[in-house]
Amino acid sequence: MMPSADLDSYAKKMLRLVEIGTDLEVDARFIDMLAPRNSRILDVGCGIGSAVNALRQSGHHAYGIDPARAVLDVAADIFDSDWYRQLAVDELSDERLRSEGLPGRYEVILMSGNVPAFLSSEALQDAFRRVCGLLVDGGLFVVGTTVDTRGGPQAQDAAAGSAGLPLLNRFSDWHLGAFDEDSGWSVSVYAKPGALNTRTGPDGIFILKR
Repeated sequence: MMPSADLDSYAKKMLRLVEIGTDLEVDARFIDMLAPRNSRILDVGCGIGSAVNALRQSGHHAYGIDPARAVLDVAADIFDSDWYRQLAVDELSDERLRSEGLPGRYEVILMSGNVPAFLSSEALQDAFRRVCGLLVDGGLFVVGTTVDTRGGPQAQDAAAGSAGLPLLNRFSDWHLGAFDEDSGWSVSVYAKPGALNTRTGPDGIFILKR
């Protein structure tokens, strides 16, 4: 993990980005497109909580966890502290989340940023296994990260294979850009086997089918 001084600097940097209006919700819009209405969504390594807030505004039951108190303090100042918990990836379990007052199962789990870069190969595989255990059948695990760093797409695919989470799609950005060998960023969508119930509320497609 980064030393606390770096975390404090990072938290201040992210707060400045919020204050000047930087778009920090693009990953949330991507997730909202994939998720059924009123989904339970967990943001692993949520930082200052922008994605959680945006997903909440879209009607989802979104929560965020992060091991760093410095960034969570910023999240609590900007948004609602009840949405966030100080937890590390290796603490993820149904029992632990429920003890923190959070759901034990999720339709979508997000890991946006370079969280995988701070994990060893063994820890990344453990993270994927833990995430798989928290997803409902058909649930999605979305990972956005830099390609040329530890924990990049190849390492993620290896971890996903051992956890039983097949890769559905991979993009070069949050706008569905095509991923190729020159891409510097990756957005990978993994799915737990099974069928995800998407018929949870009014949707234009059902109106058009009448």
